[in-house]
Amino acid sequence: MPLIKLIADSGSTKTEWCLLGKRQKKTVLTAGISPYFLSTSQIIGLLNEQLTSQINPLTVDEIHYYGTGTKNPDNRTSLRKALKAVFPSAKVQVETDILGAARALCKKEKGIACILGTGSNSCYYNGSKIARNSPGLGYVLGDEGSGASLGKKVIQYYLYNTFDEELRARFDAKYVTTPQEILDNVYKKPLPNRYLASFALFLAENRGHYMIENIIEDGLNDFFFQHVCKYGESWKYPIHFVGSIAHGFQDVIRDMAASYGLETGSILQAPMDGLVAFHR
Repeated sequence: MPLIKLIADSGSTKTEWCLLGKRQKKTVLTAGISPYFLSTSQIIGLLNEQLTSQINPLTVDEIHYYGTGTKNPDNRTSLRKALKAVFPSAKVQVETDILGAARALCKKEKGIACILGTGSNSCYYNGSKIARNSPGLGYVLGDEGSGASLGKKVIQYYLYNTFDEELRARFDAKYVTTPQEILDNVYKKPLPNRYLASFALFLAENRGHYMIENIIEDGLNDFFFQHVCKYGESWKYPIHFVGSIAHGFQDVIRDMAASYGLETGSILQAPMDGLVAFHR
């Protein structure tokens, strides 16, 4: 009997699951799983509520989970415990989201793999493993170029009254919120990174305005300067990207890479197709 594999690509906003058998392929979407914000029991609850109704846990032989926050050993242990509790007969492997991105983007070739989604990350991949990884500092201290970082800048422009009247009116019409409600969501409510990232959509919907273009370009340049340019290999191998921000603003990424003298490789919205090909 061929093994039934369950592949997971998990970010802070959503998790894509793909059940892979000899003649079957089924995709399920659940909420994102960040072990920095969810305990083991909360992860188990999420899986039981959103996943097991669509995938029978007893049929899964192997789980290949790639997720945010799993570089931290405690977080990796928490996720492994949760997955084993829900899928007791499965062999569980928990890896970082950046390794998942590298495998999906580079396959077995050398290259720089970058994630630009709710958060951001990057690495130099030598064709078989991550040889070097720029430190991920999270949405408070880092995550340059991410949805959370760009969304934070949108909120700053709004709260500091930097937006002109046209953009401010568009913001008010779209979000119907107040400064106090924004601050409560950022400082008092759970999953503030996901909340911040939701404002990146405002950038995508208002392309062409010079303030919007400045936010996008400055945020992505921060990512290139702080991360991509720290790898000497960036000038030897293609720079690949995956994630909603990378896909949505790929024109800016290609122009910026060219300005640094870098070669742009693949730009994917999500890594799942690449991961399925890798694990087949």
